[in-house]
Amino acid sequence: MPTQNTEHRPDPDALLATAANEHRGRLKIFLGAAPGVGKTWEMLAAARRKRAEGTDVLAGLIETHGRAETAEQLADLPILPRRNIPYRGHILEEFDLEAAIARHPALLLVDELAHTNAPGLRHAKRWQDIADILDAGIDVWTTLNIQHLESLNDQVARITGVRVTETLPDTVLGLAAEIELIDLPPAELRTRLEQGRIYRPDLARRALDGFFRPGNLASLREMALRRAAQHVDRDIASYMRARAIAGPWPAAERVMAVIETGPAAEQVVRHAARLAEALRAPLLAFHAETESGVGVQSALDLAIQLGGTVEITTNADAATAALDVASRHNVAHIVLARPPTRAWRRPLAAKLARRARAYSIYTVPDPAARTTQPKPARPRQPLLPYAISLAIMALATALGFLLRTYVPHDAMGFVFTGIVVGVASRYGRRLGLFAALASFLLWNFFFLPPVFTLSVGDPRDVVALIVFLAVGLLTGTLAGRVRIEAEAARSRIDALRRVALFGRTLARATDEPALRTAIETEAAALASHAIVLMAANSTLPLSPELDEPAQAAAEFAFANRVATGAGTITLPLVPWRFLPLATEAGTIGVLGVQPASPLTEPLAQALGALADQAAMATERLRLAARAAEANAQAATQKLRTALLSSLSHDLRTPLTGIRGAAETLAVPTLTEATRTDLLASIVQDVERMTRFLTNITGMARIETGEIVARRETIDLAPLIEAAIARVPEAFHTAVNLTAPTITADPALLEQTIVNLLENAIKYAPTGAAITIRTSRDATTTTISVADEGIGIDPADLPHIFDSFYRAAHGDRIAPGTGLGLAIARAFVETMHGTITATSPRPDLPRDSLPGTIITIRLPCP
Repeated sequence: MPTQNTEHRPDPDALLATAANEHRGRLKIFLGAAPGVGKTWEMLAAARRKRAEGTDVLAGLIETHGRAETAEQLADLPILPRRNIPYRGHILEEFDLEAAIARHPALLLVDELAHTNAPGLRHAKRWQDIADILDAGIDVWTTLNIQHLESLNDQVARITGVRVTETLPDTVLGLAAEIELIDLPPAELRTRLEQGRIYRPDLARRALDGFFRPGNLASLREMALRRAAQHVDRDIASYMRARAIAGPWPAAERVMAVIETGPAAEQVVRHAARLAEALRAPLLAFHAETESGVGVQSALDLAIQLGGTVEITTNADAATAALDVASRHNVAHIVLARPPTRAWRRPLAAKLARRARAYSIYTVPDPAARTTQPKPARPRQPLLPYAISLAIMALATALGFLLRTYVPHDAMGFVFTGIVVGVASRYGRRLGLFAALASFLLWNFFFLPPVFTLSVGDPRDVVALIVFLAVGLLTGTLAGRVRIEAEAARSRIDALRRVALFGRTLARATDEPALRTAIETEAAALASHAIVLMAANSTLPLSPELDEPAQAAAEFAFANRVATGAGTITLPLVPWRFLPLATEAGTIGVLGVQPASPLTEPLAQALGALADQAAMATERLRLAARAAEANAQAATQKLRTALLSSLSHDLRTPLTGIRGAAETLAVPTLTEATRTDLLASIVQDVERMTRFLTNITGMARIETGEIVARRETIDLAPLIEAAIARVPEAFHTAVNLTAPTITADPALLEQTIVNLLENAIKYAPTGAAITIRTSRDATTTTISVADEGIGIDPADLPHIFDSFYRAAHGDRIAPGTGLGLAIARAFVETMHGTITATSPRPDLPRDSLPGTIITIRLPCP
C-alpha cells in the first residue's frame, strides 16, 4: 500500500504492552462451544506432554465430573490439595489460591474459568484468582465454554432457553496470550451424550431434548469460532503494530466509514453498517475535525448506536490521517461519499479515492443528486466582518497614499499581505480570500504606475502582482485553516477541562440529592436548562417540566440507552436532548438539556462525558450505600451472635447452679452447714445474673442515648470506697488519692470503677493486689486501676473496649459478658473523658505476671 509516512516505526503502545507482559504469566484458554467437547481432556493431555519435556506442571483444580477418560489423564499429574470451606452446614472444596502462589509451579492447570467461589475466599470469581496468579509470574491453562461470556448471555438465553448464571466479562479473554478452540461437530457431541460419556443416562436424555439440540449446538459452535477468530485477528494486529508492518493484511474483514460534512454523512454510516453486518465485521467511523458542519455529530452518534467505534482527528491532512487509521486497524473496506465532479469541494473523498489503492473502496451517492427539490438556501453571511476588513484596507490605502513619497509602492504589497493574514486569522478562510482579492485591486489601482488604473506599465510590477495574488491567496487559506484548527483544539481543550471539572465536582457529592444538583448545575453550564430524572422501580418518573413529546423522548432514551431529542436521529423535533445514564447494571436515569441554540460537536461530546461520569458517580454512591448497609448488617449480626452466645453461657451456668442447689436443698438429711453453703451459692449465682442483666441493660441504655451525664464536684475517697464495697472480692484493693476531688457524674463514675475492679479480679491471681491511684494536672484528672494479673496480649489491646469482645474466646478465659469494659468506655466518653489500657505494667518486676493498668482521664472544669 502506498503509505503516507516515509518512515515506519513500531507502535509505542504495542511495545509497552509487550514490555508490561514480560514478567506476568501467560494465560492459555481452552475454549469450547458446549460441555463435553473435551476441553479438560485436551488440556490435561497437553499438560502431560509439557511435563514429559521437563516443565513443572501442577494441577491446581480439575473437575472430572465422574468421566473416566478425564480421570485417567489426571492420574500421574501432581495435584494441589483443595481448600475446605464450611458453608451452610456443608464443606465445599475450593481452589487454594494462596497455596498455588506459594508452590509457584511453571504451569498451573485450573479448570472452569467462570466458576463462582464460595463465600470467604479472597475473590468472588475464579478468573480473579487466575489474574493474581498471572501477576505472580505463573503460566496458567484453563477451560471455558462460550456461553459463559457476559456479552453473549442474552443471545444464549434466546437460542437455548437457558439463562447462564455464571458469567465473566469479555475482557478476561483479552488476558489470554493464546486461545485453543476445542471443536466437535454437533452430531458427534450428541453421540457422546447418548453413550453416557458426558452425563448420566437420565440427565443425558433431558439434555438431548433441551440444551444439546442440533440447532443450539450449531449456533454455539459459530459463536466460539467467531470469538477465537477475533482473538487471532487481535494478535495479528498487535504483531503488525509491534513490527511496524504496513497494512492491511487480508486476514480479517474490517469496515471504516469516512464521515465528512454534508447530507450524505448518515447515509455513509448506514451503508458501512450494512456492509459490516453482511461481513460480520467490526465497524469503525472516522472523521477529520476541520470545521463544524451539517450531519457530522448525528452521523457519529448513529455509528455508535449501530455498534461501531469512532476515531476523530484534527490533522490538517485528513486523507493521510484516514489512511493512518485504516492501516493501524487493518481495515479492509472503506466507505465514503462519492466525490463530486468538482473535487475541490470535497478534497478528502477525492484524495482517498485516488490514494487508497490497497483497500476496497465503496462510494455512496449524494442524496441531493436524486431529488428534484430546490436546494436549501445557504445561511446569509454576516456583513460586519466584510465591512471591518474593507475599513482596515481603506485606512491602510489612505495612509499609504498620503505617505507615498516616503513609502515605496513595493512596500505596500507587504502591508496588504499582513492585512490578509490578520483578516484570515480573525474571521476565517472566506474573509481571507476576500481580503486577498481586494488588496490585489487596491494595490494595483492606487500604488502601481500608472496609478488610478488597473493596468500595469512595468513588467516587473506584473510579476509582483501575480506573486502578491498567489501569496495572498495562499496565506489567507493557511491562516484560515490555522484558525479553524486552533478553534477545534480550543474546543477540545475546553471539553477536556469540563470533563476534569465534572469529575472533581461529582466526586465531592456525598448523597444522591447533592449529586443530582451538581449534575444539573454542570449541565446547565453547557446548555440553558437541565434536568435529571432518576429511575424508580425500573420506570422513569413523570416531570412537570416536560410536555408529552419530551417525556416520551426521555422514556425512549431510558428504555433503549440511546440519545434522543434535539440534534439526534431519534425524535429530533423535541426541543430537549436526553442522554441515558447507563452503567454495567443497566440504565439508572436520563440527563435532559434544553439548549438555547444548536449544540456544537464539542458541547455534545462534553455532555456525553458528563452523562457517563454522572452515571458512574451515582453508581458509586449506591454501591457505597449498599456496602455501608451490608457492613452495618454484618456488625449487627456479629453483635447478635455474640449476645446469644453470651446469654447461652453466662445465664445457663448460674441457672444450672441455682437449680442444682435448690434440688439439693430439698433433701431432708442435709446438715445446717451444707444448707448454708448452698444458700450462699444461690445468692452468689443470683448476683452474677444480676450483674449480667445490669450490663445488658446499661449497654442498651447507652446505645439508645438515654444516659446523660451530670457534672458535680465529687469527693473521690467515699466514691471509691462505695465502689469497692460493691465488689466483695476487692478486699485486697489499695487506694492512693493524690487528687481528692473530681468533676463528673457520681453514678456513672462509680459504676465505671466497679466494672474496672471486676475486670481486674477476673484476670488476677487469688490474693493479688489491686491499686487505685488518682492524680491531677492543669487540665485533666486521672484515675488508674492497676492489677497484677495475666496481662493483655498486644493484638487484643486495641479491642478490649469493644462490645462482646471476650465472647470470641469462648471458655478459654474467665467468664463474663464482654460488656464491662465497653460500658466503662461508654460512661467515660459520656462524661467527655478517655479510657486507655496499658499492658504489661512497667513498674512490676520482670519475674512477675505482666499486669494491666486501665487509665481514666476526665477534663477539669
